[in-house]
Amino acid sequence: MHATGLAAPAGTPRLRKWPSKRRVPVSQPGMADPHQFFDDTSSTPSRGYGGQPSPGGLGYPTSSSDAAFLAAPMSNMAMVYGSSLAAQGKELVDKNIDRFIPVSKLKYYFAVDTVYVGKKLGLLVFPYLHQDWEVQYQQDTPVAPRFDINAPDLYIPAMAFITYILVAGLALGTQDRFSPDLLGLQASSALAWLTLEVVAILLSLYLVTVNTDLTTIDLVAFLGYKYVGMIGGVLTGLLFGKIGYYLVLAWCCVSIFVFMIRTLRLKILAQAAAEGVPVRGARNQLRMYLTMAVAAAQPVLMYWLTFHLVR
Repeated sequence: MHATGLAAPAGTPRLRKWPSKRRVPVSQPGMADPHQFFDDTSSTPSRGYGGQPSPGGLGYPTSSSDAAFLAAPMSNMAMVYGSSLAAQGKELVDKNIDRFIPVSKLKYYFAVDTVYVGKKLGLLVFPYLHQDWEVQYQQDTPVAPRFDINAPDLYIPAMAFITYILVAGLALGTQDRFSPDLLGLQASSALAWLTLEVVAILLSLYLVTVNTDLTTIDLVAFLGYKYVGMIGGVLTGLLFGKIGYYLVLAWCCVSIFVFMIRTLRLKILAQAAAEGVPVRGARNQLRMYLTMAVAAAQPVLMYWLTFHLVR
């Protein structure tokens, strides 16, 4: 066997050659690897193209400030659009509401104050000593009710109607007969009779050919005053029984009869006198009968709508 190289001297230990290893520097936390050419973005959910697509758009990531910036103009546009629609609707309602409900005229009938309400209630209960029943005018326009006790209003009839329904519920409750259906029937019955009265009077005025300034709202106001006497009769009946009910209701019936006669004759008969119609003429007699019929119907309805509430 031939030696290919120099042989080590005898007794010299042979050194074993280990493969060399290259040291890889350990990166400190928070420091990038110096031998890494690109950053590792796999663990970052919101950076680069690997992030989640933004909710508003084209697949590009969007920060919270960008989302707020995009959402603010949209909300402002929606508010402006909604405001414009509301303004257009209000303008349309204001233009067409007077065709069906004369709001400007209704304001006149609710122009009352505490002094007027007190005096008017006293006039309804005791109209016998009142002398001047003429409605005051200012430049061909009737003055507001708070300045003239003879002017019709809708505040007292409206409040009296609501109070009448509440008193009816109280009366039914004290008799263990209360039910929502029965109370609703009481309210609808009162409204039905009021509507029937107005329609009948308007039809009668048309048939008798009466030229009067008595409007439909005036009729509702005058016919609604009877609820004041109805409330007094029912409350008295609850406190003192049927005797008190009949006494107070009879007084209120006579009072409302006198009130209606003295009020309506100025609206119906005075116009006939201004037109030169003879007092004893046939047409004028019909107007007098119509006035008497309207006044006489009030006590009948007052009794009809209240007698079953007192036992």
